[in-house]
Formats: sequence, C-alpha cells, structure tokens
Amino acid sequence: QVQLVESGGDLVQPGGSLRLSCAASGSIFGIWVMGWYRQAPGKERELVAAIFSGGFTDYADSVKGRFTISRDNAENTVYLQMNRLKPEDTAVYYCKLAQSDGQEYWGQGTQVTVSS
Repeated sequence: QVQLVESGGDLVQPGGSLRLSCAASGSIFGIWVMGWYRQAPGKERELVAAIFSGGFTDYADSVKGRFTISRDNAENTVYLQMNRLKPEDTAVYYCKLAQSDGQEYWGQGTQVTVSS
C-alpha cells in the first residue's frame, strides 16, 4: 500500500510562515495529482492546493498569493509553503495522493494553529 507521512505543522503567530511536507512511499502505481486539504472545527474538509502531473497547480481562493505548492517527483514528496498566515488558516492539514489508476490515499494530518 501507499503511505503518506506529513510533517511541519506547528503553532505560529499571525503573519508567520510554515512549510508542510508530505512524503509518499510504497507501491505507487503512478501519481496523477497530489494535494493539500484542510479541515477546521465545524467545517467540511476543503481543498487548499493541488499539483498535477506536468506541474499544473490549483489553489483555493482563500490562499492564493500566500501559499505555494511544490513537488519533488524523484522523491514523491509534496510541499506547501504557507506565508502570511491568518487565524482562519487554523486547521488540520491533510495530504492526498491520487494515482493514475484512480486509487486515492490520505495522510494522517498535521495541525496548524495560527494564534497570538
């Protein structure tokens, strides 16, 4: 199976920065897209950013201009650089991998808390 291991979540003050990392391992058929989702208390899980094969990216409107997703294809690792963080960015952030065959995998989640 495929395993996703996330890291980088922390407590940070408003305006600060964090970088999340997600490393995929196991019998990966082929990566179609890797992305970051987040879920805040009382809210549905939402897409934050995604990066497709070929390097195409997509972002939620709420994070455009502040967050950047990137990928190391050789290491099957995806990153989320988060700048100018706001309290409303507080959530558990999850990594997702979708294989070319349609199979999807999720990471365990990492907590990001933005508070003064």
